[in-house]
Amino acid sequence: MITLPRRFGVRSLAALVFVSVLRVVAAPTPTILPVKTTGVYALGETAAWTIDVPRGAEAAAAGLSYKIKTDGQAVVAEGVLDLEKGPVTVTAARADAGALLVQVFATGETKPVAVGGAIYAPEKIKPAAPEPADFDAFWTEKLAELAKVPMNPVLEKKTDAKATEGVDYYHVTLDNIRGTKVRGQLARPTTGEKFPALLVVQYAGVYPLNQGWVVNDAKAGWLVLNIMAHDLPIDETPEFYEAQKKGALKDYVHIGATDRDTSYFLRMFLSCARAADYLASRPDWDGKTLIVTGGSQGGLQALVTAGLSPKVTALMAVVPAGCDNLAPEAGRALSWPYLLSERGRTEEDKKKVAVTAGYYDGGNFAARVRVPALVAYGLADETSRPAGVAAAANRLLGSKEVLVLPLAAHKGVGGSQDAYAKRAAEWKAAVLAGKTLPPTADVKVTTPAAAVKTAE
Repeated sequence: MITLPRRFGVRSLAALVFVSVLRVVAAPTPTILPVKTTGVYALGETAAWTIDVPRGAEAAAAGLSYKIKTDGQAVVAEGVLDLEKGPVTVTAARADAGALLVQVFATGETKPVAVGGAIYAPEKIKPAAPEPADFDAFWTEKLAELAKVPMNPVLEKKTDAKATEGVDYYHVTLDNIRGTKVRGQLARPTTGEKFPALLVVQYAGVYPLNQGWVVNDAKAGWLVLNIMAHDLPIDETPEFYEAQKKGALKDYVHIGATDRDTSYFLRMFLSCARAADYLASRPDWDGKTLIVTGGSQGGLQALVTAGLSPKVTALMAVVPAGCDNLAPEAGRALSWPYLLSERGRTEEDKKKVAVTAGYYDGGNFAARVRVPALVAYGLADETSRPAGVAAAANRLLGSKEVLVLPLAAHKGVGGSQDAYAKRAAEWKAAVLAGKTLPPTADVKVTTPAAAVKTAE
């Protein structure tokens, strides 16, 4: 259904709210603004979005079209957008728990130029498929394999008078399974004896580590370890990482995917457990707080670490990836790392990958997490799709805050993920003030519906 609202008010709202845009095209970039600002709906309720373009650009917007899809998959509404006459409101509804995705397309294009979303009864969304029956046995076996490898920490102190003033900064190497290494950077305040710990894990890609990712929190009073997702040096040239990305690590998420014992994620996940063990073994850890935190692939690793390691005392994850590896089994579109994508595989290999995927799904690790958790997801996210993250968050066993970010796509441009950043800062400040987690807030989030109040 399409309706034309009055222009005043809609444009005022557009001036205040930024919507995530995936790609810039020659035509004016449209905005997609939810009429219900939270983006969270009860079953059967009609969701509505206002689509508009900047004032004076209406004529140039000719040819835009839209689609609304359930969980990014099945189209439930579509049409042409006549924005020359003013902003347009599009609507859809669903009677079951899940997400709706709104996409706007330019003429002849297959990738959307703007995206919006909504979610229905997020607290009722379930995993796409059952977890493997021997999930715990498999990971117990792999942790035992890791335990047989001595940690052998090697620290190399680095000095940069300007960047590291007030902190001690090191490059760190730890031994991992099968002759591989965990590589990272560590920082701590120069003065003091015991500190709460942060383990920072990384988003997807092949790139160097930024010194600020540990130094800034160390200056605030943290013992911080940040590890590379790959077994690579942490501070090589851009050319080095580009060569790796085009060579040995091209499409790394699919390396070894036909067997749970050879998946690229096995070494990555165990490196997280090793890093947590190392932090907890240090004499300058306070023995009370060890928070693992990350976004996207890092959010997945945060869930994994908290699920595998009893050393972790809390987790913070924004748009965690890898939480819906078997999404098509529930009629949902794939999320990163898209393990079940075709990729020219044989039918036999597809079946093998589907088996492997269950052992590396963030939702299955979430079901083992009993510590306080802060998790946030975006309704315009086509990489870490909201239904999969909501399903994973529902499986967390400890106290939790789940923030629904109504305008956020995956990268959170335009401040659309600021609510999470603010709350994460409050969690860290509470620890430094000697308070327990989760810290008291104006809204104590126990359900996604309440969480939205924090995210507005």
